[in-house]
Amino acid sequence: MKYTASIEIALPRERVVQLLADPAHLPKWLRGLVLHEPLSGVHGQVGTTSRVVMQMGQRKFECTETITRREPADLHGIPKGSVVHFDREIVGEGMWSAVRDQLTEASPETTLWVSENEYRFSGLLMRLVGLLMPGTFRKQSQQHMQDFKAFAEQGKDVREAKG
Repeated sequence: MKYTASIEIALPRERVVQLLADPAHLPKWLRGLVLHEPLSGVHGQVGTTSRVVMQMGQRKFECTETITRREPADLHGIPKGSVVHFDREIVGEGMWSAVRDQLTEASPETTLWVSENEYRFSGLLMRLVGLLMPGTFRKQSQQHMQDFKAFAEQGKDVREAKG
């Protein structure tokens, strides 16, 4: 299953990528995040693997995230017109996923975030979930992007939201 989600954020690209890359901010916008801890490497750097635990309703989901691409490596003084790439693979029980994020300048004060998502499922239960509820994955990706936008632009923290 593949899909693309995108959102425009009313902040300069360099500020957006620095906020996205900072692990201290993850709980503020990544709804359902219980834990995100590097197992090897440095957070956000290529090759780093992290243990990620997400809470979705009554269910906890644990997976391993590996950073596969981050260009440029230095998120300061990014050349105008260049595209920032941030890719990762996520492996959990019955699921493999690749997320390829691209951040471009829509204008000097606006950033376009495009996220390509690919999922592969193994095991009967996860295959059924993928088959019967493909919109759930797209909806969740869009929700995370909207939550990040609200955090970046207005300082909203999902942990303080009601519902």
